[in-house]
Amino acid sequence: SAGGDWRITGVSLRGTAVADALNPQDGRYTLLTQGPDGNRARIIASVAGVIAAARDRAAVVAALADPAIRIVSLTVTEKAYGIDRAAAPTTAGVDPAHAAVAADLAAPRQPVGALGVLVESLRRRRAANVPPFTVLCCDNLPNNGAMLRAGTVDFARRIDPGLADWLDRHVAFPSTMVDRITPAPTPALLAEVAGLIGAEDKAPVATEDFTQWVIEDRFSQGRPDWQAGGALFVDDVTPFEDMKLRMLNGAHSLIAYAGYRAGCTYVRDAMARPDLRRLVERHMAAAAATLDPTPGIDLAAYAGDLVVRFSNPAIAHETYQIAMDGTEKLPQRILAPAAITLERGADITPFAFAVAAWMHYCQGRDDTGTAYDLRDPRAPEIAAAVSTATTPADTVAALMALPGVFPPALADCPQWRAAIGGQLAVMRDRGMTAAIDQAARAA
Repeated sequence: SAGGDWRITGVSLRGTAVADALNPQDGRYTLLTQGPDGNRARIIASVAGVIAAARDRAAVVAALADPAIRIVSLTVTEKAYGIDRAAAPTTAGVDPAHAAVAADLAAPRQPVGALGVLVESLRRRRAANVPPFTVLCCDNLPNNGAMLRAGTVDFARRIDPGLADWLDRHVAFPSTMVDRITPAPTPALLAEVAGLIGAEDKAPVATEDFTQWVIEDRFSQGRPDWQAGGALFVDDVTPFEDMKLRMLNGAHSLIAYAGYRAGCTYVRDAMARPDLRRLVERHMAAAAATLDPTPGIDLAAYAGDLVVRFSNPAIAHETYQIAMDGTEKLPQRILAPAAITLERGADITPFAFAVAAWMHYCQGRDDTGTAYDLRDPRAPEIAAAVSTATTPADTVAALMALPGVFPPALADCPQWRAAIGGQLAVMRDRGMTAAIDQAARAA
């Protein structure tokens, strides 16, 4: 077939559940595509096996050092890299205070984190005169290839400057943009898949019909024929990732915080409310206005497609799932386009509402007083900030003082602070549902 003889060795750096589910099934799992016209099930057999690093860390590095491995792709979430993203992507260094980074700098030959594993594996390949693999970051981060290159090289430089120079010269780090809504698996999914295939599957994946994978075509040792499956290879992925981060992911964050606090369990529930849907459409339009025109990209059509995808009744994408890791996600999804909008003198209200919704969510208790876990790497800092704030303005000031989240152009702007504070005051005084209604009427 056109795909060649490529296969996948999976690695879980922390958990064991994926390995325990997939390995007894010989790496096979069911992909359930959920569309308005029904569901389709397909058995995927591209995974040869999964290594759980928590049980055998040496096996992870040994696998990556194997000459047969030519591409190492990563989806570890934004917070797991331990890269200080306050800097520009091309100059981003590691965060020495990050737990995995600190551990791996102290014991680089027994790595536990993503950067440590990459560097030690590449060190072994260099020592054995084995060509390096391509490092393919698939996380929702702007210019993710350049960011991961800078972080990896900086990590290596702290332990071996010569290795760092070799990495910088020889290892390819193409940037990517991945777009496909994939809700967290549920017991209902396992039951549905079992009924469809007539067998138990402990690792099914449910997703939508839509898929988009844009990749910079820079690979040091070849690549599979991914374009046969719909991947788009380009010279520069930036326009695509900016479009996704600001329009799709930004709207998702708005839905997550406003929708969750308004009692919407799923994204589809939020989109079923005309008032919240109106705010989502307003947010997408404001985000689109910050993007540079790109040949072949129709932003209005893209926004329309997003509304249809978010409204898909078959996709149970939890607002609470999307709401996690807000301090990691807001800078590129909401704050970057907000800063551009402010600089241009345009209306910052859509972005101020989204940030106010996040700040309201940061209270950690719903309108009935029931507590929920923020699931943010900086949750203790957030809790400390909101605990001492008595007014909406105090809350805005305290959360905007979190280091490395808000850019100075926003943090130092009275207009921006006032816009957020006004929205937050309504959310606190009248509840999120009333705040959504009021904002939609003004939109």
